[in-house]
Amino acid sequence: MEEKNIEKIKDIVFNQYEFSSDEKLIIEKMLQYELNYDRIYVILKAIKDYNLDKNSVLAFLNYQLFKQYPLVADELSQSFNQDVKEMIEDFKTIKDINQLTISEEIEDIRRMFIVMSKDMRVVMIKLMGIYYDISVLDNPLNEEQKRFVKQVKDIHIPLSERLGLDKLKQNLYDNVVRLEFPNEYNDLKNTIESKKNENEEQLAITKAKIQEILDDLHINGQIESRIKHISSIFNKLHNKQLTLDQIYDILAMRVIVNTVEECYAILGRVHGIYKPIIGRVKDYIANPKPNGYQSLHTTIIVENHHPMEIQIRTIEMHRNSEYGLYAHWLYKEKKDKKNDFDNRLTWFRQTIENAKNMSNEDFIDTLKSELYDGIIIAQTPKGRVIEFPEGSTVIDFAYAIHSDIGNTCSGAKINGKLKPITTTLHNGDIVEIITNSHSKGPSRDWLKFVKTSNARNKIKSYFKNELKDDNIKLGKSMFNQALQDKGLLSSQVLKEEYQSQLLTRYNMEDIDEVYAAIGSGSLTASAVINRLQTFYNDDKKQIPKIENVVHLKRNKDGILIDGDSGMLVRFAGCCNPIEGDDIIGYISRGKGVTIHRSNCLNLKYLESERLIDAQWQVKEDATFTATIKVIADKNNNNIAKLTNLITSIKMNIKGFDIKDSIDNYICNLVIEVKNKNELNSAINSLKNIKNVISVYRSER
Repeated sequence: MEEKNIEKIKDIVFNQYEFSSDEKLIIEKMLQYELNYDRIYVILKAIKDYNLDKNSVLAFLNYQLFKQYPLVADELSQSFNQDVKEMIEDFKTIKDINQLTISEEIEDIRRMFIVMSKDMRVVMIKLMGIYYDISVLDNPLNEEQKRFVKQVKDIHIPLSERLGLDKLKQNLYDNVVRLEFPNEYNDLKNTIESKKNENEEQLAITKAKIQEILDDLHINGQIESRIKHISSIFNKLHNKQLTLDQIYDILAMRVIVNTVEECYAILGRVHGIYKPIIGRVKDYIANPKPNGYQSLHTTIIVENHHPMEIQIRTIEMHRNSEYGLYAHWLYKEKKDKKNDFDNRLTWFRQTIENAKNMSNEDFIDTLKSELYDGIIIAQTPKGRVIEFPEGSTVIDFAYAIHSDIGNTCSGAKINGKLKPITTTLHNGDIVEIITNSHSKGPSRDWLKFVKTSNARNKIKSYFKNELKDDNIKLGKSMFNQALQDKGLLSSQVLKEEYQSQLLTRYNMEDIDEVYAAIGSGSLTASAVINRLQTFYNDDKKQIPKIENVVHLKRNKDGILIDGDSGMLVRFAGCCNPIEGDDIIGYISRGKGVTIHRSNCLNLKYLESERLIDAQWQVKEDATFTATIKVIADKNNNNIAKLTNLITSIKMNIKGFDIKDSIDNYICNLVIEVKNKNELNSAINSLKNIKNVISVYRSER
């Protein structure tokens, strides 16, 4: 199956894209290694379908190789152009969410938004990977898989919709429904399957009649047909309390032509042969949807007496519908598209900026809220278009223009009429903000009315910076009141060591800055007290406290402990440190100290206040386990010969396996060593074996 997928991958890569001879050679080399070729094929097919460029293909393939063979991937990427190299680095910043903890997922979403503002391709490919990962899941799901599905539902489906990637959104949603509501999904699927022949016959009849219209009008057009996604049917059945017979667009035909005039001409001729349903004719060309979608829609009664939706649009409208915001990114160099693209990116840029000042919890809550809300478009009298979530007010509009405009906003003219600052905006409104130079600034009550995180954060920032002394007094009062409500004493939770941990956690200089943050609303008193209470409770559990450094020793039974406190010590499985590595300790709750290598990638996800220095002081006879990956060219070697060469080197081998790829042998070698010098010696010896391409220490 893998070989078949490799051939299908080569067919996509080499027949759809023009690569140089050097690039083709690199791709051939990358495809020689043991990778998940089923996943790669599905994503590459989507890359082709979305018309992403050849640089996207090179960066994606290299990143897939990097995840398993980092040194090889880095070496092969050296000859790529700068655009590909930057994409590869962007790929590395966004992890695969089905392999992350909850806190890591939130940080990963932050990184995704940062990458999205500069390169849409990387985020699109990541979303394609998420689609593959959810499509291969089956019930029953374990807890991690359930969390992954929920994350897709809460974040990635609405994000795909906000990006305008409708097809990708529907595919993701189909799988969520399949996994969360398996019985209803299967019932709908079976019902649609039972009518497959009837539906296909009707689609063929209607397609032929529309083709006759095109021929008669001498219009060159493309006709597509489809049956509605199961998730869309499921959504209408649940949200609108409809029956299957009340859903009018299960069958749909799409006509793609060159000009707007042709769209209206075809609509008139369709109504000449089919009866339209009253109230189901919609002109989204003259009145686009808030996300910019344009098309003519009409629902007609066809020969089998069932409704069918006909969509008529131009090639450009279709491209924008299929590729969403990416279509604007792709053509952003054209002057007539650049402003539109910049306007469409406003919400993403504001989200990135606001995320810097939010806790993980606030960020994810705001993101969910704003992703799920509908979108409206409002504009300034000079024609600057700004996108907002539904429910946004004049205050949101003012802060979207500039902080100073927001801070001094006193009202607005909406479509020429005076309105108060709390007025809710509607799609298409023309808004002129009225300011007052003598304004004392925003009111805290504004926080009750604003909808966007951008406005909320700018208001909080004003109170934080302009009214710091007042905020300190107010925040301290709120903090003490919350302490009293919880039945706690300040002497219990405000010990010097707890304050120090708190300031490190929030990256603040003193306790007054914490009070100011509470007073301005950027922190809640309960969140601060909960954090302090955690420090207090941990102290009561009498977790052994190590002031400066953990000294690694073994007791009489050979158990690894800290030489000063006697606390148990263990090595992290993520980086497998050995003597000679630079190391650092992490005090785990109830699990002693875990030792990591100082360059371990997972350290950034740990609580910094629990990290401590560590030093090697183990006995001379102590040994460690390390994993080495060996990649060897086949040539005239066979596996037995390579095995003999490797085992002839003086090493204590604990585990050994060789896998056969197309042109290489890939060997995972688990050895027992005394220290890093001994490991390096073993690696150098392996490098001297004939036909060995690469040898490096593996993380696991």
